[in-house]
Amino acid sequence: MKPALIAIRSELRVLLAGTGLFLGGLSNVRSQAPDALIVVGASGEPAYVEAFGAQVETWKSAMARAGAGKVAIVGREENPSGDTDLKRLETLLGEAAAVADRELWIVLIGHATFDGKEVRFNLRGPDLTAEELATWAKPIRRPTAVIVGTSASSPFLARLSGTNRVVVVATRSGYEQNYARFGGYFADAVADPKADLDRDGQTSILEAFLSASHQTAEFYRNERRLATEHALIDDNGDGLGTPADWFRGTRAVKKAEGGKTLDGIRARQWHLIKSAEEASWSQERRARRDALEMEIETLRGKKSELPEVEYWNRLESLLLELAKIYQPSA
Repeated sequence: MKPALIAIRSELRVLLAGTGLFLGGLSNVRSQAPDALIVVGASGEPAYVEAFGAQVETWKSAMARAGAGKVAIVGREENPSGDTDLKRLETLLGEAAAVADRELWIVLIGHATFDGKEVRFNLRGPDLTAEELATWAKPIRRPTAVIVGTSASSPFLARLSGTNRVVVVATRSGYEQNYARFGGYFADAVADPKADLDRDGQTSILEAFLSASHQTAEFYRNERRLATEHALIDDNGDGLGTPADWFRGTRAVKKAEGGKTLDGIRARQWHLIKSAEEASWSQERRARRDALEMEIETLRGKKSELPEVEYWNRLESLLLELAKIYQPSA
């Protein structure tokens, strides 16, 4: 290797160590506290009442730590208006669409079923289809995380995938219809410092997804049972999703068919509970940092297409700019 390239690589190692690369939130996520819409489905059996209730309390605690603004819960109490849970959800999603400057988290807790054509999330009263949820969520332009930790949840991913969204589902197929444990593990992980793989003092959606997927796999392995759930994450809007075993650390290491973009970059940038440093940043500073991270990821994806010197020169330039953002005077 030429001495110049060796020197550049040495510099890059220093820069990568000093920048805290890949911290942060979505480029258009403002600093205001997030909102949450937590939907609890019909338990079906008494054994699930406690499990679903525990997930609700875990999410409430996480939202409190995040300083969440509006946290609405559907499915636990009777609706004062007399509306069904389905109608109440439609109303709340309509209200959510009127807000543009805060993150929105939509969490579905419970059971879902799939008949080969349509998935239904089981509510008290009329059930919720993926088509209905996608239609009601379509006007929402704010950054939105959708977490469907239920059985048969895969079809929700394709319907809800889109720009400025991260969608997580517990199964890779609608036919994985046994009770899903992934949702409970994800609820625990999203605010758990132990799930912080890159040690930046905050747990991203991607890190929570990876942690929950690992715990789910461990459960089936320890119980010596055939795994009946395989979670997927989508954050690039293609509706395909990526499984946890495609990642090494927080980076996807496998190649998608046809050169398609893999998921994970934006989910790695989004944290429900931000570190003290991250929370202190201005929207503009965070937006510039996130844009640079995306440029770096795009460049890394083109590495094989570029002359080596050109690749390292461009990468060094981006990393130097990124490093300036992390300086105390930035």
